[in-house]
Amino acid sequence: MSGAPLRTPDRQQSDLIGELVAVVGSDHVMTNPDDMAGRLKEDRGLFNGTAMAIVRPGSTAEVAACLRLCFAAGVAVVPQGGNTGLVGGGVPDGGVIVTTQRLNRIRAVDTTNATMTVEAGCILANIQAAADEVDALFPLSLASEGSCQIGGNLSTNAGGTAVLRYGNMRDLVLGLEVVLPDGRVLNDLGSLRKNNTGYDLRNLFIGAEGTLGIITAAVIKLFPKPTARATALVACDGPDAALALYARMRGSDADTLSTFEYIERLGLQMVVDHAPGCTDPMNEAHPAYCLIELTSGTAQAALDTRLQAALEAAFEAEEIADAVIGTSEAQKDALWALRENLSEAQKPEGASIKHDVSVPVSRVADFIQVAKAACVEHMPDLRPCPFGHFGDGNIHFNLSRPVDMADAVFLAEYATFNRIVHDIVHDMSGSISAEHGIGQVKRAELRRYKDPVALELMEQIKRTIDPAGLMNPGKVL
Repeated sequence: MSGAPLRTPDRQQSDLIGELVAVVGSDHVMTNPDDMAGRLKEDRGLFNGTAMAIVRPGSTAEVAACLRLCFAAGVAVVPQGGNTGLVGGGVPDGGVIVTTQRLNRIRAVDTTNATMTVEAGCILANIQAAADEVDALFPLSLASEGSCQIGGNLSTNAGGTAVLRYGNMRDLVLGLEVVLPDGRVLNDLGSLRKNNTGYDLRNLFIGAEGTLGIITAAVIKLFPKPTARATALVACDGPDAALALYARMRGSDADTLSTFEYIERLGLQMVVDHAPGCTDPMNEAHPAYCLIELTSGTAQAALDTRLQAALEAAFEAEEIADAVIGTSEAQKDALWALRENLSEAQKPEGASIKHDVSVPVSRVADFIQVAKAACVEHMPDLRPCPFGHFGDGNIHFNLSRPVDMADAVFLAEYATFNRIVHDIVHDMSGSISAEHGIGQVKRAELRRYKDPVALELMEQIKRTIDPAGLMNPGKVL
């Protein structure tokens, strides 16, 4: 008696992989564990996953075909860009990884409309360079910009160092192309600044961390390219003084203020000790520092004058203790390197527990002081290292382990420190995730702090768009 072959789990997996190979070609389907290893873990090593295959489609049509096959087989899909995330959002727990690395074309540049249409796999630094070639600016800037992809930036609603002036990723996008879990394609690649035709579907997918579909392309905004920048590293006594200085800069230079970053002495010392080529530009140590940058289309001399005048007024008001102003592009880059190398410079100091939080700007100084005191009370030899985007309320509140404590012992306190820090953030009407996302790390925390009605709506949206729960399962919700 003949009949259809028995479809065991191994047979189903083999069939699906063969069907994926038929779509994208054998060179773009990886199943060997050694070949997949780098895509199964995140940068800090907190999560290691498993997958049956990694698939690299080369077009939106191929992404759609791959998702249709996985949907029909009931197999989970984990989207991946540059795999530079910090909350385990791209680490799989079985299923198929679909990477966007071959979706790397810049489809169109419209200088009159000030837009660029890019595919999700475009490296952020390459997009910045393409904007520069047409005398324009794409302002998103991150430490990982040489490897992160714009699709990942969209999926996490990335912020970076220029949010103060230009906004985060949601503010930089006009339209999206998205492949839905069942393989249908949402074509919303509009380049309109005004479009009031119903619900804003675009913003469902920005910040969704790949749980609702795979972003394959976007229309992003371009801005006038600054012709001048004035950069300074300013020393102050701590967060209260930094907040006073920020208020002064906003009052006098809001039209040019692009960056206001905060670093405490411990963080700067880590960079000086561990980042090649980085040195302390000041003659003596100070409790805290602010990296300030003004940019504009005016003459360089005029911008330098504005920065110097603001800092002189701050000196007279005793808000700052010292300042170094970059007088050449190399000097300005050297000041930026003190901030950009901070995350990497923490690694040689041992394990760290990291918090990506935001509070209203008016509460930033209070948060830093209260959270540091509470954490040190719990662990007296702890080394708090707060730094980040002071001007938009986003502080990376990182905690480096005591010098003589083992990494494993320190990391066992992760949940306790989360509770201490996140309770303070919540009490100050803040957010437990400012720009890194929820991923796996903060799922339980989200349920603790998010408004119950908001959570219910999020779950309803997830069930509507992804009823089988196949898109990046185990992340966010």
